[in-house]
Amino acid sequence: MGQKINPLGFRLGTTQSHHSFWFAKPKDFSMGLQEDEKIRNCIKNYVKKKKRISSGFEGIAYMGIQKRIDLIQVIIYIGFPNLLIEGRTRGVEELQMNVQKEFHRRLNITITRIEKPYGQPNILAEYIALQLKNRVSFRKAMKKAIELTEQTGTKGIQVQIAGRIDGKEIARVEWIREGRVPLQTIHAKIDHCSHTIRTIYGVLGIKIWIFVN
Repeated sequence: MGQKINPLGFRLGTTQSHHSFWFAKPKDFSMGLQEDEKIRNCIKNYVKKKKRISSGFEGIAYMGIQKRIDLIQVIIYIGFPNLLIEGRTRGVEELQMNVQKEFHRRLNITITRIEKPYGQPNILAEYIALQLKNRVSFRKAMKKAIELTEQTGTKGIQVQIAGRIDGKEIARVEWIREGRVPLQTIHAKIDHCSHTIRTIYGVLGIKIWIFVN
């Protein structure tokens, strides 16, 4: 049987690095991990509330967290900054105050823009999810996502959707690949994400692998 492993964890220390940087005693490690998850969820929930209804797009690629004794530094890597904040500094301050309520340590949030947003699997998965919610054919949505990614100069991409696709009674898995996606090669830099989407028929799962270089 094929042994499935997360492509990011498989490559830690070679082509991938951690999104969280901090040190903790073994007994405090689980607390720190839960704190990271809480920070990420708080920011995502805030963005969901604030985002424009017309776009329905978060546009967050990933979040980096660095912790010191008295400070938590959060860097949000975002593809479309306008979706998160209308008045740039005011939006960040409001977000910071909102998240700060949950934590005892001082929190500092900065936003970094990504040049090629459609080269990020999280943003791409969100794009596909939005298309599926709008009742676009899943094959059309997958092909359009691949077109957008190819414009960013990636070497290969694989998109997989699983669940009750198009409302069919029997759940199935559909996938499409363009270019090379060498999952066994540790030195190949591969970005991966899995995303769930709630439709009126049930939950669909989207997985994306992008071969960067």
